[in-house]
Amino acid sequence: MSEASIIGLFVFTIRFAVLLYLAALGEVIAERAGVLNLGVEGMMAMGAVSGFLVGLETGNPWLALIAGIIVGALTSGLHALLSVVLGADQVVSGLALTIFGLALAAFIGKDKVGTPPEGTFEPLPVPGLSEIPWVGEIFFQQPPVVYLTALAGLGAWYVLNRTRVGLGLRAAGESAATADAAGHSVVGLRVGAVMVGGAFAGASGAYLSLSLAPGWTEGMTAGRGWIAVALVIFGAWSPGRAALGALLFGATLALEPRLQTFGVDISPILLSMLPYLLTIAALLLLSIRSRNRPSPAPAAIGIPYRREER
Repeated sequence: MSEASIIGLFVFTIRFAVLLYLAALGEVIAERAGVLNLGVEGMMAMGAVSGFLVGLETGNPWLALIAGIIVGALTSGLHALLSVVLGADQVVSGLALTIFGLALAAFIGKDKVGTPPEGTFEPLPVPGLSEIPWVGEIFFQQPPVVYLTALAGLGAWYVLNRTRVGLGLRAAGESAATADAAGHSVVGLRVGAVMVGGAFAGASGAYLSLSLAPGWTEGMTAGRGWIAVALVIFGAWSPGRAALGALLFGATLALEPRLQTFGVDISPILLSMLPYLLTIAALLLLSIRSRNRPSPAPAAIGIPYRREER
């Protein structure tokens, strides 16, 4: 196993981790406000196709990324309308959003399958730091979205834990009636959190089609949205812990196409199952571990709030 192969593995671990972390971070924000959104996969698909199409038209990856963010937020607005404003079942609404997003993305992008991408993100070396052996190659020769994701994680942690908005958002997820009594708009906070979560999922999808796997094909999200949802549980609804989990799961996604080149003789079918088997195993272990412990999940998650029933 050569040094270049090992460095390549770590480089793509970071890149896959960013894909998962962006989507998981958005879901952390939504769930901390008390809204379960299982539509992450659909929002990622919509972000991927919209980002790719705008990139084709403009040749500007930043405009394409912004398009993915906006489309992801608007798509999640459907879930906010149904589950927060109208009080529909959050699980049903989220699953419907996944089916709707995947189908609509496939329809919109059906004529662009196989089209060469335009306006993609290329690695952006950080002057000075990128020249450090190993560390520079792994961390500081990445696409700009990777650096922005690190800042987004820090920003989300700060807002959730050090600001009045974050306090109100967490209160809405723990006890909506208490948050309402304290003067916070529960509906406003939850709608905002869901749409911010959708924006992050859209950014994740756009990053996929503009950088990680440039181009568009139907089903290119390949279940990564569900891994992101599992990461929220794995990370105990914390942006920091979710980042560590994203690195672990990112390593399995990066390792999948490389095991055979490392001399490991294993079926490609089994390799493709590896990230999802790890997801199931992690959730199973967490369930066993938390049997006799209080759950770190927000107490009001999945529970619609109606002020007149307070």
